[in-house]
Amino acid sequence: MFRFAHTEYLWSLLIVLPLALLFLWNFRKRQIRMKSIGDMELVNQLFSGFSEKARRWKFYMVVLGLTFAIFSVANPQIGSKYEELKREGVELMICLDVSNSMLAADIQPNRLERSKQAISRLVDELGSDKIGLVVFAGQAYTQLPLTTDYAAAKLFLSTVGTDIVPVQGTAIGAALELAVSSFGNNQAANRAIVVISDGENHEDDAMAQAKAALEKGIKVHTIGIGSPQGAPIPIMSGGKITGYRTDENGQTILTKMNESMMAEIASAGGGSYTRATNTTVGLDEILNRISKMEKKEFGKKMFTDYEDRFQYFLAVAVLLLILEIFVSEKKSDWWAKIKIFEK
Repeated sequence: MFRFAHTEYLWSLLIVLPLALLFLWNFRKRQIRMKSIGDMELVNQLFSGFSEKARRWKFYMVVLGLTFAIFSVANPQIGSKYEELKREGVELMICLDVSNSMLAADIQPNRLERSKQAISRLVDELGSDKIGLVVFAGQAYTQLPLTTDYAAAKLFLSTVGTDIVPVQGTAIGAALELAVSSFGNNQAANRAIVVISDGENHEDDAMAQAKAALEKGIKVHTIGIGSPQGAPIPIMSGGKITGYRTDENGQTILTKMNESMMAEIASAGGGSYTRATNTTVGLDEILNRISKMEKKEFGKKMFTDYEDRFQYFLAVAVLLLILEIFVSEKKSDWWAKIKIFEK
């Protein structure tokens, strides 16, 4: 397998084309000047001590030498060895509440953004573990299937907002059911679900779904985010707060975290409950519990060990540039006899 270690340097090849055009322009201009002197046959006799082909060969050597020098800097590599890498870890599904109440700012900057920040830090701490993301409000959707591509996980996480689920509500049970199905049918002790929600306006039987998950060997941990005192739900427009949601009587609605319900879900799922605060969300504590779980081998990944080959391209470049120095446009007597550039 062949590749360049530093492909960005290959853009330098773009200077080769201007050089070729410059040489052709200069060659054409010289031909016009020679024709202006007089008859070309006579002019060629006057300049018989110079070789036009030698001039061309010097140019070819410079261009090729420069090209090989650029290839050398880009460091061409050839795959020479294959090894097997075992990946072991746990499978973790995050169920993130994206209902409008998650915009409340009793947890700074708001419940949803603080949750996303914590998940992002969690991704940074993962090793060979798989992570997936389910978002839910009144309905649940798989935002990211289980993967070890942490860059993709953070990319998908950055797109999460309250407008990603059109139906409002808090369907934790539907989210748990969807998360369980994401693991497949294999029984394993290395799987866990983390639900992050304020638990308000709970709509379905989340406890039953948590028990069903535990029966399949999947522990359900919960993080309650928000304050029992509550906070108003902002109305956003263009990224700015334009007001707060009110009830039918015009009173500002306060969203309060349902701590008892979040704790009951964790208990039913054989996991732990953590309450988020402005100083910590609680994912670190849950991650410590998860890290003690039995690890599973996800398979074997083949990768290639590459060896540098820049030295060969560098040697050709140096050789061509040295030869260019020794090729003279002026003919000597012995050089004229060899006629290397003549038919």
